[in-house]
Amino acid sequence: MTETMTAIHVHARHREVGLSDADILEMYRLMVLCRTFDEHMWHLHRAGQIQGLHMSAMGHEAAQVGSTYAFQRGVDYFNPYYRGVATALTVGTTVRELMLPYYGRAEDPSGGGRQIMGHYGNRRLNIVAQSSSVGTQIPHAVGIAFAAKYRGDPIVSHVSFGEGATSKGDFHEGLNFAGIHKLPVVFICENNRYAISVPVSRQMPIENVADRAACYGMPGVVVDGQDVIEVYRVTKEAVDRARRGDGPTLIECKTYRLVPHSTSDDDRFYRSREEVAAWRERDPLRLTRAYLEGVGLWDEAREAQLRDACLREVKEAQAYCEQAPDPRPEDVLRPVYAD
Repeated sequence: MTETMTAIHVHARHREVGLSDADILEMYRLMVLCRTFDEHMWHLHRAGQIQGLHMSAMGHEAAQVGSTYAFQRGVDYFNPYYRGVATALTVGTTVRELMLPYYGRAEDPSGGGRQIMGHYGNRRLNIVAQSSSVGTQIPHAVGIAFAAKYRGDPIVSHVSFGEGATSKGDFHEGLNFAGIHKLPVVFICENNRYAISVPVSRQMPIENVADRAACYGMPGVVVDGQDVIEVYRVTKEAVDRARRGDGPTLIECKTYRLVPHSTSDDDRFYRSREEVAAWRERDPLRLTRAYLEGVGLWDEAREAQLRDACLREVKEAQAYCEQAPDPRPEDVLRPVYAD
């Protein structure tokens, strides 16, 4: 490494916010793994090889990896929403575990083959099972935080959602209760500017979701959701604040989904190709890779190795899931009724 690169490296932003070189490289690996999984699932759906639909995190990777990395895995509880692919990976979900629901296999940790894809429940990792109804994970996360405070547990509750969910009563009731009781919960809004096809301008009369935080007695922070380091910084501050007993925070990550709402959506009807192309210039993977190259931690060879490794991991997961056992017919009523 040259003297110039060493000087840049010492003043690298990731180190200033407490991230080691290994940390930022792992964060980028998770982002690339998420993108690889997303692209592969999109292709499998188009080929008719998986059931249902796929909700992609393409464009949200920095917002999800950066925020989730600030929590303490194995201690804290996570309440992601249906687009939280990178959140689930960052907490520790394997690609195989993400893929099993698409094949309805018995080993699916989110529901034993009966849960819809994109619902990332995992008891082993403290990822709480979610509902298809938008926003219901918000009061769940607040309830977990209330229990943690009542029992004196050192738990911080994570919850993520799109800006569309902020039009639901669950959002306002959850923030109100958390603010009153100063609960250890961090609310993370991934504002990608569209609730399916409805633009944010038709959803709320204010510019920022975070502006609503003041109504509930908590800080509201707006952050560039394409900047993984800055997302980590503001989330780490919020997590530390919650853990020391100072209450909740609402974080709004300004981001953008680079593909349609799901594999069943056609976004050409509500947003222009020029708009999507402009946001692709700020693809979080592209920005993070440029940063890593700028501080001397990355190059073309390492990029090629990582891409190959991620694709191999996804294809190995697919091969496993295609052969994994189906749920047993006699288990159809479990856990509907108690044994």
